Amino acid sequence: MSEPVAQLRDLGFSEYEARAYLALLHKSPLNGYEVAKEAGLPRANVYGVLQKLEDRRAIVRVDGAEGTRYAPVPSDELVQQLHERYDETLQAARSSLRAASKPPEYDYVANVRGASALLAHAAALVDAAEERLTLALWPPEAQALTDNVARAQARGVAITTLCLAACPQECGACRGHIHRYSVQPDDSARWLVVVADGAEVLTGQMGPGQEAQAIRTRQPLLVDLSSWFVRHSIALAALLADLGGRLPALLKPETLRILASAGPGGQEGDWLATMTQLLQSGQKQVPS
Repeated sequence: MSEPVAQLRDLGFSEYEARAYLALLHKSPLNGYEVAKEAGLPRANVYGVLQKLEDRRAIVRVDGAEGTRYAPVPSDELVQQLHERYDETLQAARSSLRAASKPPEYDYVANVRGASALLAHAAALVDAAEERLTLALWPPEAQALTDNVARAQARGVAITTLCLAACPQECGACRGHIHRYSVQPDDSARWLVVVADGAEVLTGQMGPGQEAQAIRTRQPLLVDLSSWFVRHSIALAALLADLGGRLPALLKPETLRILASAGPGGQEGDWLATMTQLLQSGQKQVPS
């Protein structure tokens, strides 16, 4: 079976329909006998096949003095028709399946491993968002999700994005209210956080190559912690960036002592000094 025939079969064509359409792409217009001969089809079946192709709007009938002949719809036009038809079907299925779905009886926690799986889950979560999205990510993941996030924005989803690489200029991949702050203390891996509608979260990290791990869950505590991490990081980074070197003079000694022992990531160390250094570092090199 040729590749075009297999691809058309994946799109719902029968093998005979696919072979007849490809025969007409190769040579047209043809009558029924000529189509059967060119495509290697039984003559008894060819007119039923051609009728089905007409019904699919894949071919057109050409009536003339020599009788009825058939010509193909241009391949680009056919693919566009199929795209629109399948998109309508998928959108209708999305709506009907949502209406038929019951709320989950438990708050699952799914473990995700591998870069492709992580991005697939992230894309699905973005596509499911109806009201708001909270994102924290690096440029490679922003680029990978750019179409999904653009569609979410187009349907009116409110988007808050924290660019963890602190890109000095807009790259075009991030959307919504964009905040560029280096707040990830360990840059040996890339963090990714996606919170959809305050109800579901994917949080994980991308390591070297295709190494990646994450969890996806609807557990309210983990959803809230992830959402608040992103929003608190934005708020604290904005305050530190604004106050800069003036902040130590504005704080009480006891506050400074607390910050000196509250390093990021649960590590002992000066929180204020570490965060100030991160924010002053500018754009980070994207981990490979």
